[in-house]
Amino acid sequence: MSDVRNPYCLNSKAVSDATFEWLHKRGVTILEIAELVMLLQKKYYPTLTMEECVHNVEMVLSKREVQNAVLTGIQLDVLAEEGKLISPLQEMLVNDEGLYGVDEILAFSIVNVYGSIGFTNYGYVDKLKPGVLERLNDKSSGQVHTFLDDIVGAVAAAASSRIAHRKQAEIEAIYAEEHNKFDPLAKGRPE
Repeated sequence: MSDVRNPYCLNSKAVSDATFEWLHKRGVTILEIAELVMLLQKKYYPTLTMEECVHNVEMVLSKREVQNAVLTGIQLDVLAEEGKLISPLQEMLVNDEGLYGVDEILAFSIVNVYGSIGFTNYGYVDKLKPGVLERLNDKSSGQVHTFLDDIVGAVAAAASSRIAHRKQAEIEAIYAEEHNKFDPLAKGRPE
């Protein structure tokens, strides 16, 4: 608890570092998330590179709202693994209860940062469970990933949405530049 002499002050770097550290501790790499992004976007942007996917995953993970969701979800998974939650929540998380939707709600808070296109991307990877999501859903490991699988899918969906928005802006800029070359009236227009 803080007092007047030492008020609480959140260290943003510590939050960011903890986000990446806990993803690593739980066995999730940025590259694995980027592979989901590539799966979601390659059809629409054939020249998309893995470096672009990694960059966009990192940009999504740089958002405080996303970091908060990642840390909250992972901590709930860890507490469930350790048997430290009250019943029936303990059993719901350990068994990834189908009617327990709070894990998806937390994932939606991530997806929502980048707009509605992310919801369809999230639904697709959540249903398909490709790559890292298949591993996180494997209950035989003894680890609980009730929240983490949805969080990882949401980060990938948000990064995919981020790419889609930026690629569309690039396309529009190229079109406008080409259009303005041939439109004598466009040169005198204020921007």
